[in-house]
Amino acid sequence: MSDFFEDLGKRISDVAEDIGKRAGDTIEVEKLKSKVRSLRRANERDLLEIGQMVYEKFREGEVSDLDYTPLCETIEKRDEEMEKYKDEIQRIKEVF
Repeated sequence: MSDFFEDLGKRISDVAEDIGKRAGDTIEVEKLKSKVRSLRRANERDLLEIGQMVYEKFREGEVSDLDYTPLCETIEKRDEEMEKYKDEIQRIKEVF
């Protein structure tokens, strides 16, 4: 009879550990999704700013691609970072 309770205790412990891991993974996925949303919003702001800069240059008759390079590079870096987070989310989900 004691073997039954030991086995039952082990199974309960294993299930609790699995639930804890899944909860931790879920929290990690949500954190990564939040980072992706934050980066996407930052890109949207910068894209609006680029649009305003282009329009102002257009109105002034001045168009120079070099003016937009820093913002474009920042957007590219965020895009790369978002892809890393998305890959990490996919990796975590595959473990489920």
